[in-house]
Amino acid sequence: MFSKPSLITRIAIGKAIGLLFGLIGFFLLPSIWPEADMLIRWGVLFWYVTFGAIIGMAGVIIYHPVVKLPLPWWLQSPLLGAWLNLVLTFFAYDKLHAMLVSMLGADSCLTSPFWIVLEGAIIGLIIGYFATRFGGEGEATAGK
Repeated sequence: MFSKPSLITRIAIGKAIGLLFGLIGFFLLPSIWPEADMLIRWGVLFWYVTFGAIIGMAGVIIYHPVVKLPLPWWLQSPLLGAWLNLVLTFFAYDKLHAMLVSMLGADSCLTSPFWIVLEGAIIGLIIGYFATRFGGEGEATAGK
């Protein structure tokens, strides 16, 4: 299964690692933020599974056609992860802010929900590494 590049392998690895991070969030969230309801917990779980699938799919593109530059996995995956979590921050700003204030206190400098963008970059880097390591990258993964 891991002997040749495969888009399906990339996506499966991305989803599996995303599921792992989602499960961590699902089970850890009630202990760090007791006000978290089940809807938020399920959202975190499904978000990171989707997050992993998107980063796995993006590994097919290794050259940026507009700026005419290579797009290696170690640049692409964190950028994509940061972008995805930036969009999440825009949609869930109030909930994320309430969670961070509850966890860290109102006077902490880390209560901005935009810190989740850094988390997305780190998780994206992890997913990108394993998806590329075991699933390959570039056109070869698409079966060309």
